[in-house]
Amino acid sequence: MAWEFCRVAPDVVLGRDVKLHAFVNLYGCRVGDETRVGTFVEIQKGATVGARCKISSHAFICEGVTLEDEVFVGHGVMFINDRLPRATRPDGTPQTEEDWTLEHTVVRRGASIGSNATILPGLEIGERAVVGAGAVVTRNVPPGAVVAGNPARIIKSVMNDE
Repeated sequence: MAWEFCRVAPDVVLGRDVKLHAFVNLYGCRVGDETRVGTFVEIQKGATVGARCKISSHAFICEGVTLEDEVFVGHGVMFINDRLPRATRPDGTPQTEEDWTLEHTVVRRGASIGSNATILPGLEIGERAVVGAGAVVTRNVPPGAVVAGNPARIIKSVMNDE
């Protein structure tokens, strides 16, 4: 583990046997036991990552996101937590945290999110659901569903395929 190339703030709670690769940026978050976090991943304050998750390189897990246990997050996955982002107020002054509404997202146990997927705010991805690579998820995903496309649509169910 290349800790000298990681930024882990003092307010981060890391579980047992967490593996961090180089150039991760963690602050104000919780990461569960035996989770693996790839290179160039950022996990923001208020995010929670469960046990035995795998977060691949270049993923962004923002404030308000909860990943339950055994979730897979592919390379370059982006979570969004604000439906109407702006840099400034109407008068041109920079926005502050009071100027936006945080929307929470939950990814249930055992779900998988493919590389370069984008997850819009305020959604739930069901247990053991699969989000295809490059999908743009704009609605809740039922447990066991496989979704793909832009916007993501259900293409099949995997709940009983195992």
